[in-house]
Amino acid sequence: MKVEIWSDFACPFCYIGKRHFEKALKNSGLEKNVEVEWKSFQLSPDTVSQPGKNIHQYLAERKGQTVEWAKEMNAHVTAMAADAGLNYKMNDVVIANTFGAHRLSQFAKKKGKQDEVEEKLFSAYFLGGKDLADRKVLEKIAVSAGLDAEETKQFLDSEEAVMDVEQDIREATQIGVRGVPFFVFNRKYAVSGAQPVETFVNTLRKVVQEESGAE
Repeated sequence: MKVEIWSDFACPFCYIGKRHFEKALKNSGLEKNVEVEWKSFQLSPDTVSQPGKNIHQYLAERKGQTVEWAKEMNAHVTAMAADAGLNYKMNDVVIANTFGAHRLSQFAKKKGKQDEVEEKLFSAYFLGGKDLADRKVLEKIAVSAGLDAEETKQFLDSEEAVMDVEQDIREATQIGVRGVPFFVFNRKYAVSGAQPVETFVNTLRKVVQEESGAE
């Protein structure tokens, strides 16, 4: 089975959805039978990196709401993350354009290290207060995930994978992705959002049953 997951590193629900899906894979016993491919998506492609800006102020401005409202929303998502075993540190989040991080994920995919890089990018953003638009941050993440330091530097110096990121985003539009995370199972079923673990388990089992019946 192949599962394609469109997500964005600046999306708090994407990291939560990742954890729910991983737990579902483990609970269903299908970990070794599922190939996961991460797809690029940008919720705010026009975002200008603002390392000194508070996430609450940024969210309030984006949504046309008060800072108090933004703090409530971030507290809610932090509680959701905690239920998934993630200790979000929203006060430390650095506002950053994620295009470069998506490029790195595409590079890692070709090297068989995409899962490792995806996890480290999410963790760096929501748990570590790292700037994902910072070249040095991306280099360190790549190396810590097992990618070659010199190859990574050469890649980041190039325009490689720009078209891959753009293609994923175009494809998302073509199949009707309105928000992320968005999970597609064998190009037959889709699950949108950070759904409960059981929802993912049921979908995984449904696909397995259908594929078995078709053989």
